[in-house]
Amino acid sequence: MKDSSTQSARFFIGQIVRHRIFPFRGVIFDVDPEFSNTEEWYQSIPADVRPRKDQPFYHLFAENAESEYVAYVSEQNLVPDDTGQKVRHPQVADMFDGPFDGAYRLKELHRN
Repeated sequence: MKDSSTQSARFFIGQIVRHRIFPFRGVIFDVDPEFSNTEEWYQSIPADVRPRKDQPFYHLFAENAESEYVAYVSEQNLVPDDTGQKVRHPQVADMFDGPFDGAYRLKELHRN
C-alpha cells in the first residue's frame, strides 16, 4: 500500500530530462519514490543546494559536454528536455528504443 505522504513521480522511465542548474541531460531508467542513496552521498551535496529526501529521485543515463555517466537526481532539480536530440550515453541503446516524440521506449525484454 502506498504511503499517502509519498508524492507520485512527475517524470517517467524513458523520458529525456535536463538538470535545472547544472549543464547535463539524460534518460530516466529508474525511479525511487524517495531518496535511496547513501548518507555519505547526500552529505556531499553542499547544504545550500541539498534537496529534500522526501521526493522522487531519478537514475539517469546522463551526459554533459565532456562525458557520459549515471546520475542520481532529485525531482526538484529536473525539467523536461525539449531539444529533441538523442542522448548519446552508450547504455541507452541497450535498454531503450527511440527516441519517439521526446522519450525512449523500454525494449520488450526490459518491460515487467
